[in-house]
Formats: sequence, structure tokens, C-alpha cells
Amino acid sequence: MNNNLRLIINNVNNRKIEEKHFFEKDELKIILDLYAKMVSEGSWKDYGLSISSKQVGFSVFKNATENALYKICKNFKPKNKNLKYMITDANGKILRNSLELKSLLENVNWKKL
Repeated sequence: MNNNLRLIINNVNNRKIEEKHFFEKDELKIILDLYAKMVSEGSWKDYGLSISSKQVGFSVFKNATENALYKICKNFKPKNKNLKYMITDANGKILRNSLELKSLLENVNWKKL
């Protein structure tokens, strides 16, 4: 019998060790709710995800054959706290940025952005 084995369930202290390289569940819900709204309006047709060690991005497309209209990004280690969440255009130019995803996406006029 091995007395060195321990079962640890939901250990809050160990969560810092695991780095998360994706959107959290509530973040993804906010983005997908916006996506569903824009698809129902006919503005967006498709999406894509890009994942790297520095950021995750949710790209939206008007047509599947074109470049992305916008990319909603989450930086994992931003140099400036306001650059945690960003909306960029097809060329990577930052159009808007914020510390909070919900405030970034609220009240955006996507057709004039």
C-alpha cells in the first residue's frame, strides 16, 4: 500500500499552475450571443478561431471566401491592461480595446466600425 498518494479535488491553489489558452465559458457565451445576433441580421456569415500561446481570436466573416471583417482577441499576457481584449480589422489594426470583454462589445455599431 502506497501512503504517498493523495486525491485533490478542486484545489484552488493549483489553478494558477494551469495556464488557460482559450476563452472562458462566459466570454465565449458573450461572443457567440453577439455572433448569433449578427448572423440573424445577415451581417456575418462565418467565423473562425485562432489560438496561439499569446492570444486567442474569434474572427468573423461576411463570406467564407473573403478575409475576416473583424477579430475579437483575448491577450493572455498584455503589456497594457487595457489591451486584454481587442477588436481588430483584417489587417490587425486595433479598432477598440478594453479591460473587459462585455464592455468592449456593447453598443458597437459593427457596420460603421
